[in-house]
Amino acid sequence: MNAETELKFRVPPQKLSSVLRTGGSRGRTEQKLVSIYFDTNKQKLRRNGLTLRVRKIEDRYVQTVKAGGSGGLRRGEWEHGVADTRPDLAKAKNTPLEDVTTRKLSRKLMPIFQTEVRRTAQPRRVRRSRIELAVDRGRIGAGRRSQPIAEFELELKSGRIVDLFRLARDLERRTGGELDLRSKSERGYQLVAGVRNGAQRAEPIALSRKLSPHQAFREIARSTFRHFTANADGVREQDSEAVHQMRVGLRRLRAAISLFADILPRASTARIKAELKWLTNELAPAREIDVFLKESVQPLADRGVPRRGSHALGEKVSAQRMVAFGRACDAVSSPRYRRLLIDLLEWIETARPRADDEGSIARYASELLARQVRKARKQGRHLHDLDPRQRHKLRIKIKKIRYAVDFFRSLYRDRDQKKLATVSDRLKQIQSALGSLNDFMAHREMATKAALSAPRANRRAQAFASGFIVGEEREAARGLMKQASRELHRLHPLHVD
Repeated sequence: MNAETELKFRVPPQKLSSVLRTGGSRGRTEQKLVSIYFDTNKQKLRRNGLTLRVRKIEDRYVQTVKAGGSGGLRRGEWEHGVADTRPDLAKAKNTPLEDVTTRKLSRKLMPIFQTEVRRTAQPRRVRRSRIELAVDRGRIGAGRRSQPIAEFELELKSGRIVDLFRLARDLERRTGGELDLRSKSERGYQLVAGVRNGAQRAEPIALSRKLSPHQAFREIARSTFRHFTANADGVREQDSEAVHQMRVGLRRLRAAISLFADILPRASTARIKAELKWLTNELAPAREIDVFLKESVQPLADRGVPRRGSHALGEKVSAQRMVAFGRACDAVSSPRYRRLLIDLLEWIETARPRADDEGSIARYASELLARQVRKARKQGRHLHDLDPRQRHKLRIKIKKIRYAVDFFRSLYRDRDQKKLATVSDRLKQIQSALGSLNDFMAHREMATKAALSAPRANRRAQAFASGFIVGEEREAARGLMKQASRELHRLHPLHVD
């Protein structure tokens, strides 16, 4: 088995030629690569985290099995020569594919998609490290669907990972390339499903009980990294659900950093947290205004509010929404965002834990959840006496606990999964109630500002519409407060045994 250690960047096609402009032509090679990816009709290999392809390189055929690739740098890779474009499962022995191979699998395998690439490769030296730079131009096709390929890869052949990131930063500055964790196979499966830049939800996280707390944190961080970066294109296309999912991915990552704070290095972690907070704040107005428009303003016309007032308020908020979405798009299209991706992945992969990273993740998770639930219950005893700022802090705490339950779900025994689902549902109800209360405060502020800044001709009508929203939400807040208080009282941690 070979273990690939590589970074991949997508680049505007017109800038691909500039990637190889530095470093001369010494050792440069060119190849045409035609790769056929195989799976069953129900995508059994993909569901097991495997990729199987046969690649034609000039006049020979190479079968490759890949495993891993959960957002990190390294993936397992097993290569064998084969006679033609058909896979040979006999040569998958001693690979992860062997574990899912049955007598029927060979008959069920079929071509799923194909890539055709012209690859130009060049060796690079960075200090004492050897790195291969490969530039790929071509297309990926699945039936009648196709997409262009314009990217470059950096593979560490020998040396230090820090040198790989050093070269990555230099090329990002020169080309505007954006770190892309998706492999060609992932893009191919998305093409098969007809999915392009729509909102992407979080993937399940599977943790082994043998992992140390820091190793578990890396698995979680890689997954949350994949979650938020997968939504960047959707944000650029002003897809409101993509904005929401990118914010969720960022919040999950920030929650993981907070939950594991006692084992993470302080200085480098503080720098990463500051950049993640910047990006979260750039996305926040788009989400908040979008929710206000769809859930509070647009329904006004069906609730007896005069058309003039609801229409005027709708136009004003819609204009604000466009500005906020433009701000979010600018953030994820900026050099600062591209640098953040490189810095964040390097931190995830190379930051060393503090000395107290001992024991198993199962024990660590159990103690962490118990501690967090105790704090939340104590803070929630006097929920009705908390001011909006204190309720907001409690909501964040509940959200962290809910994310922690999702992170650690795979550590629980099958017999505990039903109880865990009950805890998760309870947390969801508390978070939803406190979240709505927090939204009401934001909506009140937006409605008041809209009324006060309205043109003279629409001021009275718009003020009426704004006042209607504030009054209706104040009434709803009473029930939400009771619901949150009740569920907080019933909240108890479930220990990992």
